[in-house]
Amino acid sequence: MADSSFDVVSKIDPMEVENAVNQARKEVEQRYDFKGVGAEVSLGDQVILIKANTEERANAVLDVLQSKFVKRGISLKALDSGEPYASGKEYRIESKLKEGIDQATAKKLNKLIRDEAPKSVKSQIQGDELRVSSKSRDDLQATIALLGDADVDTPLQFINFR
Repeated sequence: MADSSFDVVSKIDPMEVENAVNQARKEVEQRYDFKGVGAEVSLGDQVILIKANTEERANAVLDVLQSKFVKRGISLKALDSGEPYASGKEYRIESKLKEGIDQATAKKLNKLIRDEAPKSVKSQIQGDELRVSSKSRDDLQATIALLGDADVDTPLQFINFR
């Protein structure tokens, strides 16, 4: 019998991100408490920029953005938000979108699989994803459950289960 396998990846749907940012922008433009504070949200290349005239307003806009991410089914682990910083007369927050599994996280997941997964399960790092294989599909499903509960700061998806 051939080995079964699946891939562990960290991807975000760019259309969902764009939709979440557009919904946040519309809400910020329409809400009464954001009138006249120069609050805005914009999406660049893998960076979301939040602007407002006070630090508290910038954090409030970030909360609106995060709520839109949750409603669209995007994990907040994919959003790496910095602290508000002053830029001229306004405060800005840059939020980077995290995609792909970095080497440190991949090694941590690899070690977790080696230590706690069933012994028949093997894993290897392939670029920014992790390939997990075993002869037993049940062992692979147990490994998916193990990785789903793992404490990593990257959203994980499990694809190509065959």
